Amino acid sequence: MIWATYLWGFAAIMALMTAAWLVSIPLKNASIVDILWSVNFVVAAVVYFVLSGGGSGRALLVLILALVWAARLAIYLLWRNWGQGEDFRYQAFRQNFGPDRYWWFSFFQVFLLQGTLAWLISSSLFGGISSSAPLNWLDGLGVVVWLIGFAFEAGGDWQLVQFKKDPANKGKLLTRGFWRYTRHPNYFGDAAVWWGFAILAAAAGSYITILGAVIMTVLLLRVSGVSLLEKTLVKTKPGYEQYMAETSAFFPWFPKSHS
Repeated sequence: MIWATYLWGFAAIMALMTAAWLVSIPLKNASIVDILWSVNFVVAAVVYFVLSGGGSGRALLVLILALVWAARLAIYLLWRNWGQGEDFRYQAFRQNFGPDRYWWFSFFQVFLLQGTLAWLISSSLFGGISSSAPLNWLDGLGVVVWLIGFAFEAGGDWQLVQFKKDPANKGKLLTRGFWRYTRHPNYFGDAAVWWGFAILAAAAGSYITILGAVIMTVLLLRVSGVSLLEKTLVKTKPGYEQYMAETSAFFPWFPKSHS
């Protein structure tokens, strides 16, 4: 049964998240889950590829694209977070729930929750990998959308790193490059990458697995991405309200002129 393969993906992700949780306890750092977020998709994609036989060009294509996206993001987050300690979000959770009991509560609130979300989103990978249908024009469209998304996500991150390297930019806003057309090029790019995977799944005739891209987009827009980050940026970044008035929040578009 083909959906049994999808369930094996869930088991593999849960094993990874459980191992990560065990490591986080002595470290007192639940934010290591962020670095492993993209690794969940590699684990799932490999399971889907192996158990489905990996017999199509599309399966190999989706696997390679997933590996490239996940490796880039994991390496970037590892480099950015190295030596920084636990992220402020998890520190707040630790204080709210009590340091003495957060070690076990984080298993459900952080690791299992993120693992479950990753598994649901990985359905778009499953749809493209598990089918043996021949490649068609939709696959080409999916790759184009994926490439656009990867350019915005990786390019936006790279531009931000270069901007922060210059001491003269301290306290300033990055409004050039990708950041001129969207306030969150990395989030838009991430969503576009997953719509690329969804289109590849649709090319294989697996339309229900588009749900994975929908979930990722909702998370980026309404849960842990744009809406959450901007609540902080408005308070901490001078000039951010003007930037909001001039620049598209998510979908790239030409900036408005400021009157």
